[in-house]
Amino acid sequence: MSEEQQNPISLPRIGDKAPNFEVNTTQGPVKLEDYKGSWLVLFSHPADFTPVCTTEFVAFQEIYPELRELNTELLGLSVDSVQSHIAWVRNIEENFNTKIEFPVIADLSKEVATKYGMIHPNDSGTEASRAVFVIDDQQVIKSIIYYPLTTGRNMAEIVRLVKALQTTVKHQVSTPANWTEGDDVLVPPPASQQQAEERANDDSVEVIDWYLAKKKL
Repeated sequence: MSEEQQNPISLPRIGDKAPNFEVNTTQGPVKLEDYKGSWLVLFSHPADFTPVCTTEFVAFQEIYPELRELNTELLGLSVDSVQSHIAWVRNIEENFNTKIEFPVIADLSKEVATKYGMIHPNDSGTEASRAVFVIDDQQVIKSIIYYPLTTGRNMAEIVRLVKALQTTVKHQVSTPANWTEGDDVLVPPPASQQQAEERANDDSVEVIDWYLAKKKL
C-alpha cells in the first residue's frame, strides 16, 4: 500500500461543518468555537519570511478592517512555530509599516492543515498550500479556494466573495458572474410550470427568460 493510501489527504467540502481545532497562535490559544457568531476567512501560507507570503500578509491586513465591518475575522496558518511567526510579523511591521492585527496559527504538528486538506504534496511538499476557507457564522464551510505556491491571492476577490456569500444567505438569491455589491442579483428559477407562468408576469423582477430573472436589492 502506498504512503498516499495509508495517509489520505483530508478534504472538507462546501456545506460541511468546519473541522474543529484548538491551537496556539501569535495572539495566544484559539479555538474554532471562538468564532461562532461571526464569519471567518481561514487561510494558509507555505512559510514565513518568503516573498509571496510577505506581500500577501500586508495585503490581508489592508482588507482586515473591511472584513471586520462584514462581521468577518481573519485567521492565518502555516506549519512554522509561534516564535517564527512573531519574528516575521515584527519584520513586516518594520519593513512595510504594517502591523498584523489578526492571529496566525502555528501548526507545527500539521494537525489543522491535514484536517482542512491544506497540504498538497505534489505542489508544496510538506508545506501548506495557499488555501482559503470562508466559514459562516454557524461554522459551515461556504467556499474553498486553492492557489499554487507561486501565485499570490487577490484580496479584492476575497472581499467580493464574502459579500456575495453573505448576500445569498441574507436574501436567498444568487449572484451572477463578476457581481459586485450593488449589482442586480439572480432569483431562484421557477420549480414548476405554474411558477414559470407567474414569473413572466412578475413586475418585481426583470425576466430575461423563464429560468433567468434578476432584481435589485
